[in-house]
Order: sequence, then C-alpha cells, then structure tokens
Amino acid sequence: MTVGLYGGSFNPIHEGHLSLGRWLVSHALVDELWFLVSPQNPLKPAAGLLDDDARLHLAQLAVGRKRHLRVSDFEFRLPRPSFMVHTLEALRTAYPGRDFVLVIGADNWHRFPQWYQSDEILRHHRILIYPRSGFPIDEASLPTGVTLVHTPLFDISSTQIREAIAHDPAYNGFGLNPRVWAEIKAKGYYR
Repeated sequence: MTVGLYGGSFNPIHEGHLSLGRWLVSHALVDELWFLVSPQNPLKPAAGLLDDDARLHLAQLAVGRKRHLRVSDFEFRLPRPSFMVHTLEALRTAYPGRDFVLVIGADNWHRFPQWYQSDEILRHHRILIYPRSGFPIDEASLPTGVTLVHTPLFDISSTQIREAIAHDPAYNGFGLNPRVWAEIKAKGYYR
C-alpha cells in the first residue's frame, strides 16, 4: 500500500489541504493520504501555533470519516524537534508493509536542501510536489524519485485564514470545513 505523508502544522487545516488529499487519492498517486500533524516545524516560528492536541482535533474534525484520508499524531511520540528524516525512519519500522511517499508543496521543495538530512530522505522515499503560487518548479531538473504533480492550484493558506480571523470581523470561515470553523469560533482560536 502506498501512503502519501502530508506533514504540516495544519494551523488550521483548511479545504486546500483536504482537496489536495482527495485529488492525490482520486488520481491513484497514493492509496491513502495521512495528514501528519507536526508538533513544531523546525524551519517555522512557533508564534501563533495552537497546541498539538487542538490542531490534531481540528484536523480530525475536517477529515471525519473520509475514505482514504487519515489524520496521524505519529510525530507527537517522537523526540523534538521533529525532523522528517527521523519520522520517516520510524514509520518504516512501525509499518514495514507500507510504501511512504512524501507530499510537499513547491515552497517546501525550494527549501528542501535546508531540511535535516534531505539527501537521506531522497535515498529512501519518493516525493510528490504540488504547485504553490510564486514557487515555479523546473521539472527537468528534478532528481529521480521526485515528481511534480499537476494538481489544481489550491491558493489558500493557513496564515491567510489566521490573519482573517484575527483582523476581519466579517470573516465567515471561508476555506474551512464548517465543523472546523465552528470549533475555532467556540474556542476563540486565533483571535
């Protein structure tokens, strides 16, 4: 079984994340897609980051019982900071029958050489890159095992959503699953 690993802080998870997951599954690029909620991305600031359990719960609300999509807290049990190379190694040990494929945005591919032991990730795993505005990818320059997938452009970001919640009183949850938006409002997240 091929499992797409889509790691992120998901602060909060939004419809762009879900649409990408459904697209990858429906186009048979992966059998399942796991939203791997990260405790803390070592390359991103922690300011404004909801606690792990809150972000995990929002992701679970968004995914619900969607077939072939899962939410994973696997990194919560690993030493911090969580480096993807260690996560992938631990996943290979925990699930030896699965082929894990890393799913990252074009913005992350541009930063990929900064990832801890990125060459080790490339040695053991395929990578699917999805497009992001402002981050062109030269397909001809991609190494073996790295593929640009021509998904629709899901031009929405968690940062935009957090800023809208914090500063726009008319924001109505655009881009969020209704259950996620209801939880954010009820808990006063990002205000």
